[in-house]
Parts: sequence; structure tokens; C-alpha cells
Amino acid sequence: MYLEVMDGKVTGTLPSMNHPISEGSLCIKGWNAHEPVHSQKRLTKPLIRKDGVLTEASWDEAISNVAGELARIRDQYGPNSLAVLTSAKCTNEENYLLMKLTRAVLGTNNIDHCARL
Repeated sequence: MYLEVMDGKVTGTLPSMNHPISEGSLCIKGWNAHEPVHSQKRLTKPLIRKDGVLTEASWDEAISNVAGELARIRDQYGPNSLAVLTSAKCTNEENYLLMKLTRAVLGTNNIDHCARL
């Protein structure tokens, strides 16, 4: 898919007409994929809670913090104490990678997708 840009701002989404799989089609999510790009609610930097306050952090610090907490919970309470809920906003490939992470790294089969709800 292609993003339409006017005056430096993403304004729309267009399908790739010569793509061998989609053949110029997009689902409703594809047609609206551009909408969150300029949202005022969109997070643009990682945040970590320190002393009860959300504080900006580097990506390395945020990823390390998440990995450490997931490992701590898994080690303390067992792998079935963790679960992952994936998003319909993710691509199939991203959802596949989340499934592999959940099962191979976290060691649990507790994974679901919001489109099923």
C-alpha cells in the first residue's frame, strides 16, 4: 500500500494496483491505516514508570526494562503467568513473530488476537 502525502502530512492510503496478491485491494483497516500517523494521542517516545510517574526513556532502556520484567515474572510465577494479546493493527508477519516470541521465548501458549474477541 502507498500513503498519500499533501503538504508534508499523510492524508490517505492507496492500494498497490500491481501487487500479485492483493491485486489493488485493501481491507477496511488498510484504507484507514494512515489515520493514527498524526494523532495527538500517539506515543512517539518510550515511557517508563519511575516512582509512580511516567518518564521519558531511551528505547534501549525501555526494551531492557520490559524484557527484565517479563523474565522476572516468568521465573517467579512460571511461564503460564504471562499472556500476549496481539493486535489487528499488526501485519500477519508481525503477529507471527509475536506468536514465536510468546511460545519460544516466554514459554507459554497463552496468546490471542483481538479480532477474535
